[in-house]
Amino acid sequence: MATGGALAVASAVAFGATTPFVQRFGRGIGPFVTAALLYGGAASFASVASAASRVFARPTGQKPADLRIGDLPRLASVAALGAVVAPVALAWGLQRISGVAASLLLNLEAVFTVLLARALWSEPIGGRAGIALLAMTAGGALLIAIGASGTGAAGLASSVGWGALAVVLATLAWAADNTVGRPLSDRDPLRVVLAKGAMGALAAVGLASAFGERWPSAPAVRAMGLLAACGAVGYGASLALYLRAQRVIGAARTGSIFAAAPFVGAAIAWALGERVAFAATLGAGALFVVGLWLHLTESHGHPHFHEAIAHDHAHSHDDAHHDHHPEGPLAPHSHPHRHEATTHAHPHGLDVHHRHRH
Repeated sequence: MATGGALAVASAVAFGATTPFVQRFGRGIGPFVTAALLYGGAASFASVASAASRVFARPTGQKPADLRIGDLPRLASVAALGAVVAPVALAWGLQRISGVAASLLLNLEAVFTVLLARALWSEPIGGRAGIALLAMTAGGALLIAIGASGTGAAGLASSVGWGALAVVLATLAWAADNTVGRPLSDRDPLRVVLAKGAMGALAAVGLASAFGERWPSAPAVRAMGLLAACGAVGYGASLALYLRAQRVIGAARTGSIFAAAPFVGAAIAWALGERVAFAATLGAGALFVVGLWLHLTESHGHPHFHEAIAHDHAHSHDDAHHDHHPEGPLAPHSHPHRHEATTHAHPHGLDVHHRHRH
């Protein structure tokens, strides 16, 4: 649980840190072109990272499970939701509200993800995780409430309107992407990022052409490159980390920890000159720390039953489930293998073996 939580924190930091910069670099650039640049950058990151992993090739068989033809419909769905609808809505909204406002409104993604994961996958929440989610949501609400009472561009009162609704739509689309794409967390995360980024970028380019959205002129080349860099970090590296976290602790807990992302974005926007009440920022930060501590120290265990199953996913042989070749490698690797039916009790996350009903 701690490992999955740490991965989710890293994902949140990578995504949250880029939001204020996407707003700055995206000024004067249309939402479809912005989405294409962000996910083009994500695909480029995955391509380079995959090439690097081949240079430092691991022993035969020690690699994550690759994508399959049957994954295409799910990949298309998450690309449409997370690489087209969400970034287009965010880019459009960022042109109409402050970076602090947008960063804080992104807090809703965690709430939507938890609710959708509960509805679609029946993921357990429990008292500890529920308190963590409430604490982190309260942190965002505190900043929103006090920010709304301020004046000027940094005040969230200016965010009321279509811009705010567009950012909320982006959070809902990303939450649906997180939930629908949960089974993809058992695949090679870099391959998932590459496929999703490429599909999303191509779709955004097509939509930009269909809607007559012009590509920026030569003076904006630097801004386009910076947007692509934001995509590499905030949408490429962040998504790869998110998928690895989701593989271990499930969609709901990963989404809840990811609620730290808006605070990171708001803090950077504040440092760049968009002031939010300092006391509110500290209070929200304390609530986020409480929520993260509850997640990272969670221990979930009870008697549970595993049905016999044959499947293929990334695994190692230092747990209580993979004893099909005891002398085999401890490093994560992937190959088809079979589990016999068993009943036991031990602390566990929500990985591929522990997605049972509670």
